[in-house]
Amino acid sequence: MARRLNFRVIILIVLLAGVAARQIAVEHRPSFLGPGLRLCAYSANAADGTVSVMDLVGLSTIATIPVGAGPSSVRAHPTRPEIWGVSTGSSGAAGSSGAASAPALGTVWILDAKTNRVTARIAVGASPQSLDFSPDGTRAYVAASGSNQLVEIDCATREIVARARTGARPWMARVTPDGREVLVPNRDDATLEIFDAKTLAPLATVGVAKDPEQIVVMKDSSVAFVAAPASHQISAVDLRHPALEANLDLDGAPSSLTLKPDGGELYVTVPDAHGLDIIYTWTVEVGDSMLLGSAPTQAAVSADGANLYVTDGAAGRVADVTLGTRYIGALVAAGRAPGACILDPSGDLLLVADEDSSDVAVIGVRTASLLTLLPVGGRPVSLAAKMF
Repeated sequence: MARRLNFRVIILIVLLAGVAARQIAVEHRPSFLGPGLRLCAYSANAADGTVSVMDLVGLSTIATIPVGAGPSSVRAHPTRPEIWGVSTGSSGAAGSSGAASAPALGTVWILDAKTNRVTARIAVGASPQSLDFSPDGTRAYVAASGSNQLVEIDCATREIVARARTGARPWMARVTPDGREVLVPNRDDATLEIFDAKTLAPLATVGVAKDPEQIVVMKDSSVAFVAAPASHQISAVDLRHPALEANLDLDGAPSSLTLKPDGGELYVTVPDAHGLDIIYTWTVEVGDSMLLGSAPTQAAVSADGANLYVTDGAAGRVADVTLGTRYIGALVAAGRAPGACILDPSGDLLLVADEDSSDVAVIGVRTASLLTLLPVGGRPVSLAAKMF
């Protein structure tokens, strides 16, 4: 009799657990996610050449896929059910019979979001660092840093349709919001090159601060801000009449640039100064600064511009900053060495790549709490999210 009772208890526990799990899933499912739609996140894992796929409804890692050595960036295509990324090393494709000392050929890879299969690899040149899309999603642009080239890819045919010579060691390609121009910072030349997005014809070259890297562009495509970590500066470049407006001095080396949705402020994380420098974009000046922690690293801003979420790579946590009052609210623990971070399309989940612990922290924004740590490949360095 005791055995039968225990058996019934076990069955009851299993049933209750199933009902509870289903209820949690229903409550967690975003209200905007209609029947048949999925919401996933993706991490580019630099240490083992993979991309990990995470289900943001079930809060689980569902796949880790080889994509090629040294993936440095991952992006969700704006209109197609695809995830695009770049790998700086060889993809392992046949035909690489050259000498061992030859530089590895970088690739752009395309992941089908519905099947989680890599459906294309495109050789673009040595050491590509990141990619960007045209606003309509028809073109992708990649700067091959080791080949001194800007590459344009047709997203439908997956073919390279144009190449352009750049200056020395181009760091990235950034398309202006109006889709007319492609901006390329050249680290070894200390220049920002401006290309026509349709033809890749060079339009202008503007001198900027030493070793330029990241770029953000105002939504009206009027001004570009270029980070130069080596010189502890941000260069502001007038794009309408291509010229340098100013080199703005910071408290240390900039790590990331995050533009407020209304364009009024630019938030610059400065790890070695333990804080955040705030640039007033309309007057082009450093207008404010905040102490945030040990080593503020990357940031994501809410869609309404009310909150900025800043990862701290040294402290292993995320700070929630109320931008209107400059108030530092909740400090949420993440994994080890949190870096890249993004908000999911609903704005309810903050995803944080923990480089040293090889996981992604999922933080509930409304409750300012860590929901879970999802295991991914080795050293995640870039994140993307996609609803499809």
